[in-house]
Amino acid sequence: MKTMLKNVLLATLAVTLGAAPAAADDVKAGDLVISQPWSRATPGGAKVAGGYLTIENKGTATDRLVSVSADIAGKAEIHEMAMDNGVMKMRALDKGVTIDPGKTVKLAPGGNHLMLQELKGPLKQGDKVPVTLQFEKAGKVAVSLDVQGVGAQAPGGDGHSGHMDMKKMPDHSGMKMK
Repeated sequence: MKTMLKNVLLATLAVTLGAAPAAADDVKAGDLVISQPWSRATPGGAKVAGGYLTIENKGTATDRLVSVSADIAGKAEIHEMAMDNGVMKMRALDKGVTIDPGKTVKLAPGGNHLMLQELKGPLKQGDKVPVTLQFEKAGKVAVSLDVQGVGAQAPGGDGHSGHMDMKKMPDHSGMKMK
């Protein structure tokens, strides 16, 4: 009886684990895996929004994210946010972002991110915003940013986004760019 019960439980566990889907957000492009694409809802009248995601290079060659485009934005760029002599500065990364073999690059609030400018409309919580990433080797890759709440710090809005305390980082979702 114990053996039969054990076998039923193991079979149930195996079916449950086998039925668990891979993360729905994951997009594979060549050796790259893009996961957790997200953004924040924008307040009325905001003309910019940030986009965040994780890129893992499972291959043996370096690739580079060289540009981004989005129909909802008149302009889209890859940006860096960094401290410079105690001042937070943001600038476009004209050469993009390198993803070395076996490494993972996270575009997140307070660091490298996608910058959607000249928004044609607000981003609303629950929306999916299509963007196209252009890689040197993997080519064009379509992903959808899951729009979280205005103050979200991570996908799913759980507030956990790594080792830095992102609640102390500036929110530039309503900032105007020149």
